[in-house]
Amino acid sequence: MLRDVVFERGSLANLRALKADWRRVRVDGTRATGLELGESHLVDVAFEAAKLDFSSFRNARLERVVFRDCRLDEADFGGATLEEVTFERSPLVRGSFAGAKVKDVELRGCDLEDLVGADGLRGVRLPVHDALANVVTIAAAAGIRLMDE
Repeated sequence: MLRDVVFERGSLANLRALKADWRRVRVDGTRATGLELGESHLVDVAFEAAKLDFSSFRNARLERVVFRDCRLDEADFGGATLEEVTFERSPLVRGSFAGAKVKDVELRGCDLEDLVGADGLRGVRLPVHDALANVVTIAAAAGIRLMDE
């Protein structure tokens, strides 16, 4: 259990903390490649400028969580429940949201290229220019096949 903790410019790389309970935690400028927080409960957590590629939040519950300026390539949110979660300028290339449940989730400036389980993002909010930049992923999630002219 972590309460009222700040991680700054350190390393949480490959930390395995399944079923963890984090409340009021800030991870700032930290290398956290391969971080495993599967089945965890995160409340009022902020990840800022963190390297979170290959991280796992599988089947976790995230409430009031912010990912800002993070690397989230190949991050796994499969089966997770996300409520009041914001992703800002955080690439999710080849990430997974398969089976995720979202409520009040916002994506701003995020690359969703080759996202797995994009239908798990049904109901998210994103600016029009972000939707246009990610139209291939969004179309695939909706079952639309795009044609080359």
